[in-house]
Amino acid sequence: MSTSTLARPDEAAPARVGTVAVVAHRKKTFGGGLDELRATLAGAGIGDLLWYEVPKSRKAPKRVRRALDRGAELVFVWGGDGMVQRCADVLAGTGVPMAILPAGTANLFATNLGIPTDLSKAVRTGLRGPRRRLDLGRINGEHFAVMAGAGFDGDLIGEADRRLKGRLGRLAYVWTGLRHVRGELVRTRIRVDGSDWFDGEASCVLFGNVGTITGGIPAFDDARPDDGALEVGVATASGAVDWARTLGRMAAGRSEESPFVRITRGRRIRVRFAAPKTYELDGGARERVTRLKVRVVPGALTVCCPAERC
Repeated sequence: MSTSTLARPDEAAPARVGTVAVVAHRKKTFGGGLDELRATLAGAGIGDLLWYEVPKSRKAPKRVRRALDRGAELVFVWGGDGMVQRCADVLAGTGVPMAILPAGTANLFATNLGIPTDLSKAVRTGLRGPRRRLDLGRINGEHFAVMAGAGFDGDLIGEADRRLKGRLGRLAYVWTGLRHVRGELVRTRIRVDGSDWFDGEASCVLFGNVGTITGGIPAFDDARPDDGALEVGVATASGAVDWARTLGRMAAGRSEESPFVRITRGRRIRVRFAAPKTYELDGGARERVTRLKVRVVPGALTVCCPAERC
């Protein structure tokens, strides 16, 4: 999916910025680091600055809530997709804009939106870029920005631990994918917007808010984060050969042409598994469950985007 297809501004670039907050994963790197970020914001005339650093993304929500309580009107999020997801879960529905500083491994949400990979340009986007209201997904009570899934995908994410991911980056997903490539088939029932859609053996169920997902794979060609719907995919691949064919088609941007993939679109999705499966959202593994309750939340998150992409 081309990021140019995401073009639609909600309003002009803001004339002023009030209280600004930075919520940063201190172990992530980007440009000249957090010292450069602080200097860049000072050079831009930001005097009323709230600054929070966390050692793990799961500690970020508490800092975001504190920033909102202290009157933050713009929140810069420094980190990867996991950090963005944790912060978006709090910012959803508040109307307070998020400015993404892509300091993670994959930065899929930022990449889909065309957020600059240059620190000074990313800061400028946050301070002066148009604000767009984008959809979020919500799975079992928690928001996600990029994608969520269970089965093969959940096992893959769960095994790509932080140490391995830190050393190998995206290769971590390939490595763990090879270890799990057999993809256990489990009886799966899926209802989309109140109607039965799938009932059979499946190894993976995915829900996408944007087109490019985990590992940089273009899984959902027609996905948009502002269309009020989620892409829904189910895979029936069961072995190394099946998955090689499936991932090859996906990598070539032709997911729907795979004989082991079905794709549709919906607003509310219910999934039942015959056996517990690990689920994940935006690269973070969660618990094993037998049921998933998924829905789209239209216009839930306000994000600062590059003017040339809006």
